[in-house]
Amino acid sequence: MKEFKIENHAPSYLPKEKNWTLAWQDEFDGNSLDESKWNFREYFWGKKSPTFSREGVSVDGNSNLVIALVKKGEDFYSGHLQTGSLTYDIPKDTTGVWPFGKFEKAKFMHKFGYYEIRCRLPKNPGWHAAFWLQAPGVGSHPDAKYCGVETDIMENYRQHTEGLMLCGNGFGGYGKDAVWPGHFRFPFVETPDGWHYYGVDWNKDGYTFYADGKKIGWQGPPQVAVSHVEQFILVSTECHGYNRNFGDNCGDDGHGDMWRGKPADELKKAVLPDAFVVDHVRVFDEI
Repeated sequence: MKEFKIENHAPSYLPKEKNWTLAWQDEFDGNSLDESKWNFREYFWGKKSPTFSREGVSVDGNSNLVIALVKKGEDFYSGHLQTGSLTYDIPKDTTGVWPFGKFEKAKFMHKFGYYEIRCRLPKNPGWHAAFWLQAPGVGSHPDAKYCGVETDIMENYRQHTEGLMLCGNGFGGYGKDAVWPGHFRFPFVETPDGWHYYGVDWNKDGYTFYADGKKIGWQGPPQVAVSHVEQFILVSTECHGYNRNFGDNCGDDGHGDMWRGKPADELKKAVLPDAFVVDHVRVFDEI
């Protein structure tokens, strides 16, 4: 990896085989989240999430985004930020046949490039952080090239239970056409200062994933489709137990209801304060 210096901020570390130019960034300067760059994800499959929240999201004055774990009564909440939105999340707002409401304007959409985050990870199990890419209409075309791919650059939901981090791709939507050929699982190794770098080089040939300056692996055809459409960025957290994918307190009512649970047992034991802290998010184009 080669260093790319940013004045008055931590550098980026980019694949050395290529030349890069900065295309988009958020250094989280100032005293509040720049909402000209970020939306809040509050709905999931058209239903209001009981755990995604604006509360606990702040900028700390030291150029860091802080997404804190918030406890209110017996429930937990945390933030889910994105520069665009998934079409299927938009609640229906008419009596007609159209199943989605009015589109939320994207703040940033981009195709190809190197996507990097520098962050400190949550300390407690029971909730997780992620840095990923999504397309508004993922799964809406038979060829993912034309509707997008879910690219998980970093997920830490196995960090505390198995000592593993995850990255990889899935495409074809989330039903019977979904294709998830397998994520890379690699050991979590703490750094001396607690800061970590995660990134992906997405180009027309495939995806190369990096963690703390090391290449984790490559995914591409024929096992993994490559998106050729603009996608948005997500910097997210999620409390386990509410979504049936992250806790055994949930059941499916047969109508796709993902939100029927309560906090996972390990989340109830969380020692607060705890937060996902982000120093920067940057996007580079190859030149």
